[in-house]
Amino acid sequence: MSPPRTAIHLVRSAALAALLALGACAEAAPDASASSSASPPIAVVDDAGDTLRLASPAERIVSLAPNATETLVAIGALPQLVGRSDYDTGLGVDAVASVGGGLDPSLERLVALRPDLVIGWHSAGANPVRDRLREMGIPYLAVRTTDTADVFRTIGVLGRVTGRDSSADSVAAAVRAQLQAVRASVAGRAPRTAFYVVGDEPLMTAGPRTFTVQLMEVAGGRTAFPDVTGQPQYVSMEELVRRQPEVILLPVGEGGAARVAELAKRPGWRELNAFRAGRVHALPADRVNRMGPGIGETARRFRDALHPDLAGR
Repeated sequence: MSPPRTAIHLVRSAALAALLALGACAEAAPDASASSSASPPIAVVDDAGDTLRLASPAERIVSLAPNATETLVAIGALPQLVGRSDYDTGLGVDAVASVGGGLDPSLERLVALRPDLVIGWHSAGANPVRDRLREMGIPYLAVRTTDTADVFRTIGVLGRVTGRDSSADSVAAAVRAQLQAVRASVAGRAPRTAFYVVGDEPLMTAGPRTFTVQLMEVAGGRTAFPDVTGQPQYVSMEELVRRQPEVILLPVGEGGAARVAELAKRPGWRELNAFRAGRVHALPADRVNRMGPGIGETARRFRDALHPDLAGR
């Protein structure tokens, strides 16, 4: 049996309010370690396995990863952010200088900002940006974003390097409360199968052990392709039609309704029962694809698409 709706609403509302207030509170009253001139040296191991050492919390940060930027804002470290990528949208950082792409920033613009820390993506292959920055003596912190454990680890690490450990702990606790509220709201319901569209030409979906599928499960769903390996997962339209997922989750930019209508006319897509039943849900791509403190809200969006009768509760 599902828990009382009033209790769920109160937990969710409290968690959301706490998370939204954290950034402002932390900015107004930063952790003591962020302003103390006697801060001890900092040493953290990043997601590339490298040890980053700082004499004190970073004061001039360039973030090349939107999830890291979102985390910095959430923990109240916006005053320490001097540079960002072109893809940091909807985060309240428009006034912060952009250095270009996250993987191919302008090193000239980046270096001109005099950062004492650059945060960027961790990739398995070569990372020429990281290597060049380190040659110039600029510390680089690599962050990986695959599953929800990565999200919480990044919150903790960024709290450490910015001197905002307690704020980071509070943000992590608020996100966990959001996820728990969503999970509680679907307790006892049969999970609904869903197909998350990563790309349509070629056809791709999120794989098991990714944050997308984990949040789908929190929200009372399960992926239609739990048995395919590889990241991202390439699947065939024929197999998608054969499996007939109950719900289609479609990340889009602007014009979500038009995008759904366009796909519904294509061969294969129009054979899916989800289109005929109106169970194709356009979701804001810049939110649901970002692996940061907003994952609690993403789980709620998934839940509302998978179980529409719970929407708004």
